[in-house]
Amino acid sequence: MPEQRFAHVPPAGTLLADSGHDDRVGEFRGVSGPYWSLRPVGGGPEWEADPENVRLATRDERLRARTAYENARSRGDVA
Repeated sequence: MPEQRFAHVPPAGTLLADSGHDDRVGEFRGVSGPYWSLRPVGGGPEWEADPENVRLATRDERLRARTAYENARSRGDVA
Protein backbone atom coordinates (compact mmCIF):
# COMPACT_ATOMS: atom_id res chain seq x y z
CA MET A 1 0.00 0.00 0.00
CA PRO A 2 1.48 3.39 -0.93
CA GLU A 3 2.06 5.83 1.89
CA GLN A 4 -0.55 8.55 2.28
CA ARG A 5 0.89 12.08 2.19
CA PHE A 6 -1.18 15.11 2.98
CA ALA A 7 -2.07 18.07 0.80
CA HIS A 8 -3.81 19.67 3.81
CA VAL A 9 -3.68 19.41 7.58
CA PRO A 10 -5.75 16.39 8.74
CA PRO A 11 -8.67 16.76 11.14
CA ALA A 12 -7.89 16.65 14.86
CA GLY A 13 -7.98 13.08 16.18
CA THR A 14 -6.80 11.46 12.95
CA LEU A 15 -4.50 8.54 13.76
CA LEU A 16 -1.12 8.95 12.10
CA ALA A 17 2.14 7.01 12.03
CA ASP A 18 5.37 8.97 12.45
CA SER A 19 8.28 7.33 10.60
CA GLY A 20 10.62 9.83 12.29
CA HIS A 21 9.78 8.11 15.60
CA ASP A 22 9.82 4.39 14.65
CA ASP A 23 6.30 4.52 13.13
CA ARG A 24 4.86 5.54 16.49
CA VAL A 25 1.09 6.04 16.18
CA GLY A 26 -0.53 9.14 17.57
CA GLU A 27 -3.61 11.31 17.31
CA PHE A 28 -3.16 14.51 15.34
CA ARG A 29 -3.59 17.46 17.73
CA GLY A 30 -2.60 20.50 15.68
CA VAL A 31 0.17 22.49 14.06
CA SER A 32 3.11 23.85 16.03
CA GLY A 33 5.27 25.99 13.76
CA PRO A 34 6.62 23.75 11.00
CA TYR A 35 5.71 20.60 12.96
CA TRP A 36 2.57 18.64 13.70
CA SER A 37 1.70 17.77 17.30
CA LEU A 38 0.79 14.15 17.90
CA ARG A 39 -0.36 12.49 21.12
CA PRO A 40 -0.42 8.80 22.04
CA VAL A 41 -3.79 7.10 21.75
CA GLY A 42 -5.59 7.58 25.06
CA GLY A 43 -3.39 10.45 26.23
CA GLY A 44 0.12 11.17 27.29
CA PRO A 45 2.79 13.68 26.35
CA GLU A 46 2.55 15.11 22.86
CA TRP A 47 5.49 15.01 20.50
CA GLU A 48 6.36 17.05 17.44
CA ALA A 49 6.51 15.32 14.07
CA ASP A 50 7.85 16.55 10.77
CA PRO A 51 4.86 16.41 8.38
CA GLU A 52 7.15 14.83 5.77
CA ASN A 53 7.52 11.80 8.08
CA VAL A 54 3.81 11.39 8.83
CA ARG A 55 1.29 9.15 7.09
CA LEU A 56 -2.13 7.74 7.87
CA ALA A 57 -1.85 4.82 10.27
CA THR A 58 -2.80 1.51 8.72
CA ARG A 59 -5.78 -0.45 10.01
CA ASP A 60 -3.41 -2.80 11.87
CA GLU A 61 -1.45 0.11 13.40
CA ARG A 62 -4.68 1.75 14.59
CA LEU A 63 -5.90 -1.51 16.11
CA ARG A 64 -2.55 -2.17 17.79
CA ALA A 65 -2.43 1.34 19.31
CA ARG A 66 -5.99 1.16 20.62
CA THR A 67 -5.48 -2.36 21.99
CA ALA A 68 -2.28 -1.30 23.78
CA TYR A 69 -4.16 1.59 25.37
CA GLU A 70 -7.09 -0.59 26.46
CA ASN A 71 -4.70 -3.16 27.95
CA ALA A 72 -2.85 -0.45 29.87
CA ARG A 73 -6.15 0.99 31.10
CA SER A 74 -7.35 -2.44 32.29
CA ARG A 75 -4.11 -2.85 34.26
CA GLY A 76 -4.59 0.60 35.82
CA ASP A 77 -1.49 2.01 34.13
CA VAL A 78 -3.50 4.87 32.58
CA ALA A 79 -6.79 6.54 33.43
